[in-house]
Amino acid sequence: MDTGRQALWQEEPAARPRMADPVRTAAVRAVIIVALTLIQAMVAFLCTLAGSWFAFPAVLSTVASTVVATWGVLDVWVTRQVWVQRNGVRSQPSSTARELRRERRRARRQQRRESRKGPSRIDRAAA
Repeated sequence: MDTGRQALWQEEPAARPRMADPVRTAAVRAVIIVALTLIQAMVAFLCTLAGSWFAFPAVLSTVASTVVATWGVLDVWVTRQVWVQRNGVRSQPSSTARELRRERRRARRQQRRESRKGPSRIDRAAA
């Protein structure tokens, strides 16, 4: 039963490929840690303004959480570097460098073929 209408939802190809699973896991963990650290910093700030007894422990734990959040963000970067090193990247030919290398390889192969041919057997026998 075709009504002639356009579909409500149309799939479009992703502009960028999906992140690798270990990298995505590290990124989600880092975002959660950073979000909690920001909430903790806001609580420490408000407690300090209010003059609450909780201000000092909140500031200390915020400093510790900042260290952990920095580790989390660095973990994303390191995990991504390790994944790329182990699994490589799928590169798109964004420049002409690849084609130039192919042409140089073809020229070298052609030169080698021509130098190998040299004088034929008949020419060597006559000499």
